[in-house]
Amino acid sequence: MALDTDKIIEDLKGASILELNDLVKAIEDEFDVTAAAPVAAAGAGDAAAAKSTYDVELTEAGQEKVKVIKAVRDITGLGLKDSKDMVDGAPKNVKEGVSEDEANDIKSKLEEVGATVTLK
Repeated sequence: MALDTDKIIEDLKGASILELNDLVKAIEDEFDVTAAAPVAAAGAGDAAAAKSTYDVELTEAGQEKVKVIKAVRDITGLGLKDSKDMVDGAPKNVKEGVSEDEANDIKSKLEEVGATVTLK
């Protein structure tokens, strides 16, 4: 069975957004695939919303370095020396592959003590 590409394209042009969404879901279910490319092309805001894990990077320690070291120690469970080395070596990832809620929680804890944090 040969596909009539021109007819398929014409049918898609006449479809509503809801119909296209249903088509994508049906294709994903039938062939066990995901349509990741359209999400990435939708824009930075949509791509960020679709992201499921984050890396929390300590970008700068700020003026209260001792407080930042203590916060890093509490967050990571590392010893004092390892926490100090992490803060001294900024920019460094404090935690990797965490949920959005956990990433925001870590970010707020570090920013409270004067650190600059980036979520990636």
